[in-house]
Amino acid sequence: MTREVNHFIDGKSFTGTSGRFGDIHDPNTGEVQAKVQFATPTEVADAVEGAKKGQAIWAAMNPQRRARVLMKYKMLVEAEMDELAHLLSSEHGKVIADAKGDLIRGLEVIEFACGVPHLLKGEYTESAGPGIDVYSMRQPLGVVAGITPFNFPAMIPMWFMGMALSTGNAMIMKPSEKDPSVPVRLAELMLEAGLPEGVLQVVHGDKEAVDTLLQHDDIKAVSFVGSSNIAHYIAMECSKHGKRFQAMGGAKNHGIIMPDADMDQVVTDFLGAAYGSAGERCMALPVAVPVGKDTADEFVGRIKEEAAKLRIGVSTDDTVHYGPVVSAAHKASIENYIQMAVDEGADMLLDGRGFELPGHENGFFIGPTLFDNVTTSMKSYQEEIFGPVLQVVRANDLEEAAALPSNHQYGNGVAIFTRNGLAAREFASKVNVGMVGINVPIPVPVAYHSFGGWKRSAFTDTNQYGTDGIRFFTKIKTVTQRWPTGDIGDQAFVIPTMG
Repeated sequence: MTREVNHFIDGKSFTGTSGRFGDIHDPNTGEVQAKVQFATPTEVADAVEGAKKGQAIWAAMNPQRRARVLMKYKMLVEAEMDELAHLLSSEHGKVIADAKGDLIRGLEVIEFACGVPHLLKGEYTESAGPGIDVYSMRQPLGVVAGITPFNFPAMIPMWFMGMALSTGNAMIMKPSEKDPSVPVRLAELMLEAGLPEGVLQVVHGDKEAVDTLLQHDDIKAVSFVGSSNIAHYIAMECSKHGKRFQAMGGAKNHGIIMPDADMDQVVTDFLGAAYGSAGERCMALPVAVPVGKDTADEFVGRIKEEAAKLRIGVSTDDTVHYGPVVSAAHKASIENYIQMAVDEGADMLLDGRGFELPGHENGFFIGPTLFDNVTTSMKSYQEEIFGPVLQVVRANDLEEAAALPSNHQYGNGVAIFTRNGLAAREFASKVNVGMVGINVPIPVPVAYHSFGGWKRSAFTDTNQYGTDGIRFFTKIKTVTQRWPTGDIGDQAFVIPTMG
């Protein structure tokens, strides 16, 4: 009998009634290993109602008690790290080491959120006027929603949970239907850590469930990570219905390689950043921009040789560099982009299509693919491929190289590889991209900073996690107070003493 992944509502596994399901594949074999239920609008609304009740209890707790729940939660996730990593890997296809990295980066945000008593402190001004003091406080929004993508089924849910729950909100989580089991387990562990029932609900579904959340009057904010087209849709719908939103979209990150760069390190970094996790990362590095012919020729020759040595295999094999992509549909999309680049005239140096793993011929595998002499007019360059495909765009100088990420429709991340501090400083200051790495290929900020791109990579005014996350999930209330002077007669009171 095929396993079914249920919703998690009011602290219990909930079997839906829609009769609609999504297939959960094993990317290593191509077989359907489980089915996930799709919620009806009524079931989503019921989850919101339960979240409202739980949120009133949770918000009434002081911030330190909420932080203690998160501290215990961190310990529970760490204790179950191996099991969670294997479960994640079995549905996503990323290798176990990457799956553990997925979990660890999420836990870093949980660690940051444990400092919420300090982060929620307001401001105070004494004697702003004659006898007048002014102070502010941060309060939760109420019930919020998190809509998460397939490529980080642990990290991004924990981004949302850590910020939303620590600040006293309740959250409805709608994970990707491709790999939903880990988000459900993470919610179960939060309940075990002491979170009141209903404060964290998990509902599964497709556009019907998403639209119900976007249109529900009691959902006060939505945080989303996914493709740019859907991010734009989320932003427009939230605006229409008066909700706050963080809507993070796609990417096409560039790596600028200067002539003075450490080429050994550059090649190593690109192997991991372009091909790691089969390229299914919004902070992957799928475009290399070597500056000058000599730099380009050396980089292309070396990356071709090393990429051809990468080992692709089942996600549980700890000797491979990356596993399969998440689905047959996504594999077909990547292969279509590869053919598009060929048709557009790019020079194919490595072709990952047709890769078959013995014994796993129906798995969703794609070998490393490499293109040289890609141009900005090519559609395959302009759009996000989200697979193990590296495109090389040659540039004559730094000005030409920097213009590529600055003028691209996406502005998530960018990296520059150089020993020249002045060039790096100027580049970081002027490039039109939200996150910059200097000799760092995947510049995802640590948990106490914040994550966010520009242009079509992010439709939002606040970034994910960090202090921006605290701001997003809270509203400020400012109090201006003045106390009367003179005799208060019978209104006098005595401050109680201990004992």
